[in-house]
Amino acid sequence: VFAYLTRSQPPGEVHLASENDRVRAVMRRLRALWAASHPGPSLVVTVLAVALGVGADLPPWRLALLAVAVLAGQLSVGISNDAIDAARDRAVGRRDKPIARGDVDLRTAWVAAAAAVVVALVLSAVLGLAMAAVHAVALASAWAYNAGLKKSAWSIAPFIVSFGLFPSLATLAADPPRLATPWATLAGAALGAAVHLTNVLPDLEDDDRTGIRGLPHRLGARVSVIVAIAGIAVGAIAVLVGPVGGDLGRIGPVPWLFFAAVGAVAVVTLVRALRHPPGRALFRLTMLCALLLAAQLVATGGS
Repeated sequence: VFAYLTRSQPPGEVHLASENDRVRAVMRRLRALWAASHPGPSLVVTVLAVALGVGADLPPWRLALLAVAVLAGQLSVGISNDAIDAARDRAVGRRDKPIARGDVDLRTAWVAAAAAVVVALVLSAVLGLAMAAVHAVALASAWAYNAGLKKSAWSIAPFIVSFGLFPSLATLAADPPRLATPWATLAGAALGAAVHLTNVLPDLEDDDRTGIRGLPHRLGARVSVIVAIAGIAVGAIAVLVGPVGGDLGRIGPVPWLFFAAVGAVAVVTLVRALRHPPGRALFRLTMLCALLLAAQLVATGGS
């Protein structure tokens, strides 16, 4: 990708004479690609993968490969999303989108997204063919959302599939590999639904103007938040009772503490949604819940 960036130039760009100018141009494009990858969510998901990997007792080298594989996959999803949406983002004046602004051309963005997918799957294959297969399905689901499912009432499905499979990336990276427990899969899928429903809320009006009518658009902002809170609750309950097989008497103080923390964040999310217009804070609060649940798994050993 770096070699490609040093050769290709956006249309109309004046040829750079000096090597220093070329290096600066490459760095500008790399920064633009990083910004187009949705770096905040990408890093949060990577941290979640690391936490789950710690909970699954992965050795350091497997944990490192898992982290890089997941990060590469997330970068591919983010960049491809902005590449597909570039024309729509320009139409609604999204100045926060580097590809729509022209900071990096579409061809370069697609090369970077494709290279990131290759890195993600190759590293996953090193960890095991089963892990690579599941990661491929999760990434295909995410790309399907970018490619068109976001416009349909089924827009939530890729999030349920990809996040539902997410806990198994850590357990399949172990030796011997194994699928995540059903309660962990349920928790991931429920949180995935909440992530989708809160992530698109600030863009509902812009999406409507450009023909995007996913499930949150059909439900409306208030109902979407209520359903998202329900998803967080399902995930929190699954992580609380799953490791002890539903025996509430075996739950120690630490899991209850994390459960209370997630509940408090969920209440804050609901109150904020009812009192203020939907914003990015709701999505950030949802991701905070996911981080708290992953930390609970690490703290209690409920891999």
